[in-house]
Amino acid sequence: MGAFLEKPKTDKHNEHGCGNGLHFGVASMQGWRVEMEDAHCAVTGLGEELQDWSFFAVFDGHAGARVSAHCAEHLLECIVQTEEFRHDDIIKGIRSGFLHLDDRMRELPELASGEDKSGSTAVCALISPRQVYVANCGDSRAVLCRSGEPVFATRDHKPVLPSEKERIIRAGGSVMIQRVNGSLAVSRALGDYEYKNVEGRGPCEQLVSPEPEVSVMDRDEEQDEFLVLACDGVWDVMSNADLCDFVRSRLALTNDLENIANQVVDTCLYKGSRDNMSIVLVTFPGVPQPSTEAIQRETELEATIERRITEIVRQGDRVEFVHVLQTLSDDEIPGLPPGGGLSAKRNFIESVYKKLCPNQADSQCVPTTVLLPATRCLAPKEQSK
Repeated sequence: MGAFLEKPKTDKHNEHGCGNGLHFGVASMQGWRVEMEDAHCAVTGLGEELQDWSFFAVFDGHAGARVSAHCAEHLLECIVQTEEFRHDDIIKGIRSGFLHLDDRMRELPELASGEDKSGSTAVCALISPRQVYVANCGDSRAVLCRSGEPVFATRDHKPVLPSEKERIIRAGGSVMIQRVNGSLAVSRALGDYEYKNVEGRGPCEQLVSPEPEVSVMDRDEEQDEFLVLACDGVWDVMSNADLCDFVRSRLALTNDLENIANQVVDTCLYKGSRDNMSIVLVTFPGVPQPSTEAIQRETELEATIERRITEIVRQGDRVEFVHVLQTLSDDEIPGLPPGGGLSAKRNFIESVYKKLCPNQADSQCVPTTVLLPATRCLAPKEQSK
C-alpha cells in the first residue's frame, strides 16, 4: 500500500534550457508521497557526432528511487553506444539500449542482493533534425501536440492489456486487481527483478518486461508545437487533450517553460493527484507565442475571481478557505483555463484569500477534492506501484 504525508510537499525541482531550435522546461514535485521516486533527463546536443540531436526522459520509480536515478544517468549512453544506433538503425538501437541497461543494472550490488527491489517506468524522446523517436516502457507517457491537437501518444503498459496479460500468464503469473500477481501496477518496467526470474524465458517474456515500444514521427517545422513527457501522477488527473489545451493556453501568456511546467504539476495536485509528479515540456520552432489578447483575458479573469472572493469573505466574520473554494466552484466562472479549470487558479485564489484573511488556518490542509466536482471521478491512487 502506498504511504502518504499529512500534507503535500509542494517544493519543486526545476530546469530549463535550449539548443537545436528546441526549448525545454522541467518541473517535479514530491506531492503527497512519503518519498520522491521520480527522475528525469534533458540534454540538447549529444556529443560531436550527435550535436544536432537532443534527448529527454522521465522515469517514475516505485519501491524506491535507486533504479529511476540510475536510469536517468545511464539510459542515454546505453542507447547511443549500441551497434544498431551507431549504424543508424535508431529504433533497434533504442530497444537494445533499454535491454542492455536492464541487464547491466541487475548486477548493481544492492539490486543483485535483493536488498533493493525498486523499479521504474521510462518514457524518452530522441529528437533529430528530421525525426522524433519516442520510447515507452510502463505507464509514463509522451504526447506530441501538432496544430493544437494531440496527434501522438504512447500506450500505457498495464497488466490488463490483452497482450500484456497473455505474456504474464505464460510466464506463470496472474493479473489480480489489475496488477501483476496482485502487486505491481505496470507490466513493463526497468528493474523489478523479482518479476524477472522465470527460467527458460528471455528478458521480454518475463512477468515484467523491460522492452520499450518505440515510435518514430517525421517532424513538421511549421505545425509541431510541443512534446510533453510526464509520469502517471500527471496523467492520472489530466487527459492528453486536457493537458495539450492547458499548455497551449499557458503558452499564450508566457514563454517561461519552467513556469508552465510548475503550473501543470500544481494544477494536477489540486485536481487530486496523490503521486509524485514530473513533467518535461519541449517546444519546437512552431510553438504558439504569447499574445496581448490572451494576457488581457487572463488579467480580466483574475480580476473577476478577486472580486468574487472579496464578496464571499465579506459575507461573514470568519469565512474558511474551503468555503471560498466550494463557492467559486459552484459559480462556474467563465474563461477558466481549458483543461485546468478552477484548479489551475488555486494558487491565485489562495494568494487573494490570504491577503483578505491573513489569520486563517493553513490552506494547504484543505482537501483538494472540494475544488471541482468534475474531478471527483478521478480518484487518487491509494496504492503504490
